Amino acid sequence: MCGIAGFIAPRGAGDRGLLERMTRALAHRGPDAEGYFIAPDRGIHLGHRRLSIVDLSGGVQPMSTTDGNLTIVFNGEIYNHTELRTELQAKGHGFQTDHSDTEVLLLGYREWGEELLQRLNGMFAFAIYDKLAETLFLARDRVGKKPLYWFQAGGIFGFASELTALLHHPASPRNESSLALKKYFAYGYIPAPYSVIEGIQKLPGGWCGTLDLRSGAWSTRKWWEFQLEPSTLEPTPAQCAAWGEQLLEILDRAVQRRLMADVPLGVFLSGGIDSSAVAALAARHLPAGRLRTFSVGFTDSSFDELPYAREAAAFIGCAHDAEILDLERARELIPGLLSRLDEPMGDGSILPTWLLCGFTRRHVTVALGGDGGDELFAGYDPFKALKAACLYDRWVPRAIHPAIRLLASRLPVSHANISIDFKIKRTLRGLSYGEELRVPVWMGPLEPMEIDAYFGDHTPQEELYSEAIAAWESAGAHADPVDRTLQFFTRLYLQDDIMAKVDRASMLHGLEARSPFLDLEVVDFARKLPHSVKLRGGTTKWILKKALEPVLPESILYRKKKGFGTPLGQWIRNGALLPEIPEGRAGVAVGKAIRSHRAGRTDERLFLWSQHVLSSWREGRETRYSAS
Repeated sequence: MCGIAGFIAPRGAGDRGLLERMTRALAHRGPDAEGYFIAPDRGIHLGHRRLSIVDLSGGVQPMSTTDGNLTIVFNGEIYNHTELRTELQAKGHGFQTDHSDTEVLLLGYREWGEELLQRLNGMFAFAIYDKLAETLFLARDRVGKKPLYWFQAGGIFGFASELTALLHHPASPRNESSLALKKYFAYGYIPAPYSVIEGIQKLPGGWCGTLDLRSGAWSTRKWWEFQLEPSTLEPTPAQCAAWGEQLLEILDRAVQRRLMADVPLGVFLSGGIDSSAVAALAARHLPAGRLRTFSVGFTDSSFDELPYAREAAAFIGCAHDAEILDLERARELIPGLLSRLDEPMGDGSILPTWLLCGFTRRHVTVALGGDGGDELFAGYDPFKALKAACLYDRWVPRAIHPAIRLLASRLPVSHANISIDFKIKRTLRGLSYGEELRVPVWMGPLEPMEIDAYFGDHTPQEELYSEAIAAWESAGAHADPVDRTLQFFTRLYLQDDIMAKVDRASMLHGLEARSPFLDLEVVDFARKLPHSVKLRGGTTKWILKKALEPVLPESILYRKKKGFGTPLGQWIRNGALLPEIPEGRAGVAVGKAIRSHRAGRTDERLFLWSQHVLSSWREGRETRYSAS
């Protein structure tokens, strides 16, 4: 795992010192080494920070072919690099390293060109300079596990793993994007291709791009996208049993692939189904007593999953470490975390994730987690509400929806984890909008009319939620609401919230996080399953639970889901966490929300936390993003 940065500029428009400043802004992503490649006659400047995981003595970057015609900087891990190496050797390619996946990418690109991407099973963002073709080729993995930002301005093209690095370049744009910030308050995160800075874009997951160094033309294209192709087979008991057995075999292989490392390795273990499955399967492939697991607990019992994590660890037979996140610890950690965030991120679970990654890194360099299970197998609460939502639509006239919301608003506010009043109010809020907007509105910090009030202008819903609408429609005109909702979670929420959160929280500590559920084989299998075996009779992740029955006890598989939440609501209500009130119209909205939340009239935790993150990001941007 690493950080990459670079720029292409006319002769005299950049130097090694500038490249070093950009690259060293990513030192947390790669604390073990740095490397640079510069071709001044062609304006090429490539930088790399390394976190050494595989082939510790080899794999140094930037890496070039022996003839110097191809040079790569690469962030990520390729889990099928051994098989690809064997295939390339059979085609006559000679390798200089012992088992570097970076060299596999380099020679694989020489052999297959862009087609290489279809063969990769892993997480990656890389740039390849082709001297003979005079191109720079950039690519990002299928689900966007590894980040990649770019800009093109004033004859300069720049790219990097984080905004922080790009904004060290004097040609980089600087102004905030109003539309991106509106989407931030609509979703709680900024979806690709947008970034918080106008003129800097994220290359979306499953996309690649080519810069023609002769003309300066930059073109991007989609090379993969998640698309449900559910089986038309009738899911009989026999078929379900066969699918369950196949799923367990595939997931086991995915976990085994991610145990590839030349450094200490562990597992994030919450005690939920997904992380417990990863830990149990990992233990199968490691010597007895070798596996270490890690979790975070809370003093608020409604958020605390530590007893379940300990139960799972005891069942699996692994050493388990945990830390507790309480208000005092949160107040100590939050300023340091928010001052280092690359761009605003409203998911409050980044705080315990950051704590988890920090103390995990004291023991291991690589950690496996359960991310992706909920998105692929319909594990979230909104899936349970879909049937009730359809009935509500059918039997409750839209004209009285506002009155029902008003009545529900009088329910006492509880700040317990996923409390009943929270679910009712959020569900009714989503039901006030069309089907394609229900889930993002249900989950977002603000709804459209509140966003208009905050910014003082109107943004059409079609523009504000364009990504959610596209994901909803991509399932097909006759798709079931469950499949449409799965498309939203896998195409949008997984990439731009979950993956971004885990990447930032882990890499700020120089920890590599791996996700077996996002293995290419697992994803392909899951997208071909009918939704009826994912959500069955109100049971979420039904087929996954059946598959894991030989591996995990019933007390873990069928316990009530808690999720990785944080008691932000209570912390804000008692005044321990309050955002600064900005000037103007936005300040009016923030001040009103603070008063209402602290008085217990409404639950504004998502908005106020998102505002707190944004305020903190703005406070530190002049020092973080200044061109040195």
